[in-house]
This record gives sequence, structure tokens and C-alpha cells, in this order.
Amino acid sequence: MSVLRTLLLALLAACCVACSSKKNEPLPPGTVVLALGDSLTAGYGLTPEQAWPAHLAEKTGWRLINGGVSGNTAGDALARLPALLDEHAPRLVLVTLGGNDMLRKLPEAQTRQDLFRILELARGRHAPPVLLATPKPSVAGAVFQNLSAPSFYAEVAKERQVPLIADAVPDVLSDPALKLDTLHPNAEGHRVLAGKVFDGLRRLGYVR
Repeated sequence: MSVLRTLLLALLAACCVACSSKKNEPLPPGTVVLALGDSLTAGYGLTPEQAWPAHLAEKTGWRLINGGVSGNTAGDALARLPALLDEHAPRLVLVTLGGNDMLRKLPEAQTRQDLFRILELARGRHAPPVLLATPKPSVAGAVFQNLSAPSFYAEVAKERQVPLIADAVPDVLSDPALKLDTLHPNAEGHRVLAGKVFDGLRRLGYVR
């Protein structure tokens, strides 16, 4: 059953991407893009230039605003989002949140609701959101190098009709060679993550 469920979730995520890819135009160099997240976006333990948003900026020519704050839950980031949207007026918002919610064992319903509000707030400001899934904390997944995202990311993406990049963060955090510690990518991990996000955005049509 778990294998079947994983396959169904992967198909659902692919459908989210496929449905969204026809609607997007490439964003030109200089476009302001907000990366909203926690320590995975902020670049915990690294310099800002080593975090994946900086690498993505180099690949795209976009002006990436690193809106990652270590320790943030989805609710914390939601509280910060209006000011970030007012200040930067981004054309795209990359949302990488939920890891701290899971670590703190917050109710899943609360995380879902906070993600819903983030996605709708961004879209209401003419900044289409893209959701990036974070893997569920798992000792077995870490040992066997096979971390995976919980099902609620695909379900949130489907319900709000938002594209999902499901595997970028889980793939990086499943590889010990790309990790600074049990929870965070190292410098090479952030470089690899930027490449995976770039590939996902290219499939969505945001980059050529």
C-alpha cells in the first residue's frame, strides 16, 4: 500500500506540474522573485552567496530575494509575507516551508491552512506561487537515503491549483554527501538544489 500511495502521489505531483506548465511565460532577467522559507532557504551554516536562491539567481538572471528565516514555521512565514510583498513586489514566489512544522509536530491541518493562505496571498498580489515540498523527518529515510515528502504537499498543490516541485529538497537531503548535518544541505547541496529547482521551473515554463 505504501508503494502504491507513493506512486499515486508522484503522479498527482506530475499532473500539477503538467497542468501549470501550459500557462506560464518565461520570466526575463532582472525579474524580482521571492524565495519564502526557513533555514533550507536561508542557507543555515553558510554564507548568503552559498544558499540556493543565490545560485538560482546566477542561473536565471533574476533578482532573487532570500526570504528564508531559520526556525520559521509556515505560520511564521505567513506573518512576514505581506511586508515582503509590499517591499519587493515579486513576480513569482517560491514557497519552501513545513519542515519546522513537522519537527515541532504541529497539527497538519494548521500547516495546510497556513500554506493555503500563503499561496492565496501571493496569488492575490499577482505573484504566482510555486510550492516546494520538504521531506518528512524520518530516521529510516535518512539511513536508507530515501527521504520523501508527505502527501499533504501534493494535496495542497492540487486543491489550490499551484505547481509543485516535489522531489528537489527530498533528493538533496537523502544524499549524505550533500548534507551539512541531519537537516540542512551543505554548500554543494545548495548548488545541486538550485539546479533541481531550475529544472523544475524550466518544466513549468518560467525559464527557457
